[in-house]
Amino acid sequence: MTAEKDRPWVMRTYAGHSSAAESNALFRRNLAKGQTGLSVAFDLPTQTGYDADHPLAKGEVGKVGVPIAHLGDVRALFDQIPLAQMNTSMTINATAMWLLALYQVAAQEQGALPDELTGTTQNDIVKEYLSRGTYAFPPDASLRLSTDLIAYTVSNVPKWNPINICSYHLQEAGATPVQELAFALSTAIAVLDRVRDGGQVSADRFGDVVQRISFFVNAGVRFIEETCKMRAFVRLWDDVCLNRYGVTDAKARRLRYGVQVNSLGLTEAQPENNVQRIVLEMLGVTLSKNARARAVQLPAWNEALGLPRPWDQQWSLRMQQVLAYESDLLEYEDIFDGSHVIEAKVDELVAGAQEEIDRVQAMGGAVVAVESGYLKQALVASHAERRQRIESGEQIVVGVNKFENTEPSPLIENLDTAIQTVDPAAESAALASLVEWRAQRDNQAVEDALGSLREAAKGTENLMPATLRCVRAGATTGEWAGVLREVFGEYRAPTGVSGSVGTSGGGEAIAAVRAKVASTSEELGGRLRLLVGKPGLDGHSNGAEQVAVRARDVGFEVIYQGIRLTPEQIVAAAVAEDVHCVGLSILSGSHMELVPQVVDGLRKAGLEDVPVVVGGIVPDADARTLLGSGVAAVYTPKDYDLTGMMSNVVDVIRKANHL
Repeated sequence: MTAEKDRPWVMRTYAGHSSAAESNALFRRNLAKGQTGLSVAFDLPTQTGYDADHPLAKGEVGKVGVPIAHLGDVRALFDQIPLAQMNTSMTINATAMWLLALYQVAAQEQGALPDELTGTTQNDIVKEYLSRGTYAFPPDASLRLSTDLIAYTVSNVPKWNPINICSYHLQEAGATPVQELAFALSTAIAVLDRVRDGGQVSADRFGDVVQRISFFVNAGVRFIEETCKMRAFVRLWDDVCLNRYGVTDAKARRLRYGVQVNSLGLTEAQPENNVQRIVLEMLGVTLSKNARARAVQLPAWNEALGLPRPWDQQWSLRMQQVLAYESDLLEYEDIFDGSHVIEAKVDELVAGAQEEIDRVQAMGGAVVAVESGYLKQALVASHAERRQRIESGEQIVVGVNKFENTEPSPLIENLDTAIQTVDPAAESAALASLVEWRAQRDNQAVEDALGSLREAAKGTENLMPATLRCVRAGATTGEWAGVLREVFGEYRAPTGVSGSVGTSGGGEAIAAVRAKVASTSEELGGRLRLLVGKPGLDGHSNGAEQVAVRARDVGFEVIYQGIRLTPEQIVAAAVAEDVHCVGLSILSGSHMELVPQVVDGLRKAGLEDVPVVVGGIVPDADARTLLGSGVAAVYTPKDYDLTGMMSNVVDVIRKANHL
């Protein structure tokens, strides 16, 4: 046993939706239930730097998080929450500098000093190009924003974690444990090298930078392997800090990480099984004292169905509290020390990760490996292999590909009430708030502040002071990001699809669908063409990429242009490519707004005979509405058999062409 009981980790739930006022009420309820930190979810327009009135924001406002357009929204979001006493994590990357500036000014208005603020801005832009897709600027400019923020906080907000390097989203995109370790640490090296070489932080303060770096990690259901992964992470990070950066203080070299356990493995089928999955995943990051998470947030059992309700989030919080306060976990030293099995697995992971890190460094580092498409292709290929193992039955998912017989679940007896829906008025309210905010501010002061930001961006000075000036003048998220888009330009990341290997052979099922595609192509007088489209701001492209890879494997010609397309752009591509089917992938909940726009656009373009199929987290009631309005098929996470899905798409095409 330990001399004294270990302190519990910070307990969070990831929350935010609809409006700043609604999210504030949710935060205060969660804090009253024993939550010990805040984890803020921002909506996609906020994450990608658009105001609610931008065309790309239509249908996305308030869907997957809280919309934040200006200082007034942040005041409302943290009303009656003393920020000097709060540990706040913000899942924000491309616009991280903007959100921290808003947070700092709102805290100062409460009377808090910058050096009292504790929390984290995620600020890991590299993984946005690989998995989440909420980048706004090209990689080099994005890295400048990240490192400017780090340099600023070390001197001015010293208790803040300015970057939270995320292996979480890499695992969601298909990364193996070795890839998760290697790609995350390669990102850390890219960022720290840039800070070290940038001249903004003196050599004697560089240790302060290193010890403020934190990580955000994923934990899957293979909790022994996940425990070993975290012990490997500790060893590898210590080596990087000591031998690459010369940090001699062992305390400064500690791996400081928070975790949200795996959402990728949560199932729509028999969703009650997700509860034990979440508990097992939590054990992977808490059992080993020497590699224990500093903060934990758990998904809810029904996330594969839609937006969790407050009660669902409470259930996940209670899981943490039972483990921390009822079990004896925190009373012992590390229970894995001395285990030959654990040490052998850790050695294996360390060796594999170091080999991959060396490969990325030989290419020129993480940013070059992003721009070349290497990292994305590796993730898409790993994800394809995982899906193939599930489809073949080699990897068992209880309730999905084995033990499928089930009693009706009382948890989803009325599925439409088992999730929370966002108030449809949230978007119009955000638009009205934006108009009101712009009307009451000093527009000349805003223009002057934005001009200062523009000049700073053209030069080399740190962008945080100009950003703070924009906040105080009353600029909006879209205006701040718009100026930087003018200077830095836009960017479209590699999709990873063209160079990725899907199934090798694939057996009889693949062969049968290939034959079906070939015969239908012959009947229609040309190879079947499938357009895979990602409308709106939803950057979670893992599913769309896997559909594109499998469609190519069975013989389709696939048109996939990546994320963040308007319905008009998708329709234009369908016309230009003369496609036989349009497949739309939407995970942000904006399907009821965006899908009808594509269907209507195809009709107006004279392509009413081109069927539209939809994939994503679509509640049953919404699916029925979409099918009634002209959509040919709706696929949800329960449709894990991609080969079967491709066969169904061919049937849809045949029906549309009266074959």
